[in-house]
Amino acid sequence: MAKVDVFNLQRQKVGDIELADEVFGAEVKEQLLHEVVTAQLASRRQGTRAAKERSAVSGSSKKIYKQKGTGRARHGSIRAPIFVGGGRAHPPKPQDWSYRPPRRVRTSALKSALSLLVKEGRLTVLENIDLGEVKTKKLAGVLETLKVPSGALVVDDKSNENLRLSIRNMAHSQFLPPEGVNVYDLLRYEHLILSKTAIKALEARCLEKS
Repeated sequence: MAKVDVFNLQRQKVGDIELADEVFGAEVKEQLLHEVVTAQLASRRQGTRAAKERSAVSGSSKKIYKQKGTGRARHGSIRAPIFVGGGRAHPPKPQDWSYRPPRRVRTSALKSALSLLVKEGRLTVLENIDLGEVKTKKLAGVLETLKVPSGALVVDDKSNENLRLSIRNMAHSQFLPPEGVNVYDLLRYEHLILSKTAIKALEARCLEKS
């Protein structure tokens, strides 16, 4: 098991912690990262595009003029697609783009993302993340002290309301509980900050049997 330093909010080393190799030292499989991120982005698509076909547009259904004798083409309705204001032929309909990769693929991709951050030195472990109050400015100072002023993904227990409320106004940082950690958010932030509690929860989540 790999050991990493554990810091307090003043970036003073207060100990170390062993990380499970199965979670934080796994092989980085880029193809799985791509597959899961693509699925997450596809699931975010609204798919609400739509247009009206001839049966849905307003307009009379009465035959425009008689069938024969006018010298013109044979038309039956002003709502036909060839007329201005008519319905569209084969219009787009609302569509669900979401799909869900197999559980093993999602878990393996999560392990790969966590392992990549450890490998690249973009992980910081804190003893705890107790701000003591709801204060965005205080949290910004903590992140600067931790040498991640450009923003980070901060993971701690969901009961940490002070952290959740303090970070929500920060444009380049985000809070997630361990059960909400996902591949897309891990990859789109430059740095990952975990509490010791979050590490144990992530390890339990990734090593949970199918």
